[in-house]
Amino acid sequence: MERRARVHAALGDPARLAVVDTLTLGDASPGEIARALDLPTNLVAHHVNVLHDAGLLTRVRSEGDRRRTYLRLEPDTLARLAAPVLAPVPRVVFVCTHNSARSQLAAAIWTGRVLQRLQPEIPAASAGTHPAARVHPRAVAVARRHGLHLDATGTAHITDVVHDTDLVVAVCDNAHEGLTRGVRPRLHWSVPAPADTDAAFEATFAELAGRIERLAPAVVPAR
Repeated sequence: MERRARVHAALGDPARLAVVDTLTLGDASPGEIARALDLPTNLVAHHVNVLHDAGLLTRVRSEGDRRRTYLRLEPDTLARLAAPVLAPVPRVVFVCTHNSARSQLAAAIWTGRVLQRLQPEIPAASAGTHPAARVHPRAVAVARRHGLHLDATGTAHITDVVHDTDLVVAVCDNAHEGLTRGVRPRLHWSVPAPADTDAAFEATFAELAGRIERLAPAVVPAR
């Protein structure tokens, strides 16, 4: 009861509720939140501390720039929050650096678990900023264990895949930070690169699946 009271108290401020709304579908740095909400950085820091103390969010270091910190909502809190509806889109494209694991798995999860529930359907694709020659063997294996298929040779560059109307989701920090002109991610998921073990790839699969389940209700098709 006390924890629930702290959560409700933390969400009772309009600015803190706006921070939570900003983080519902993707991660962001405190500076990005300040710009999105047009709030002073010191006020954002205060609100972030309150939300952190209430257990609503955590801080993670960027893989690309260790000086940078991203904020992310706790999964159980995300599950209880209604996701905002995004502008209509014809397709979702998941982007990472090498297009060899995280973006491939995200697109496969969307296609295999979400697509059949959306009417009309919104397809998914994946791409990389510096695509590898092949998909990581452990990504192919974990997809197979979950009844999904990945083409081991099916990597692609963002310029060959992404269209202006796509909902672009960066599933790694380097892609989010590197795509500043032309292709710009609409959403960012700070998903760490999995270590080269089956357990790490399973954990990455589970995190992506959970995030996709939260994203799906917010995506509506373009007419």
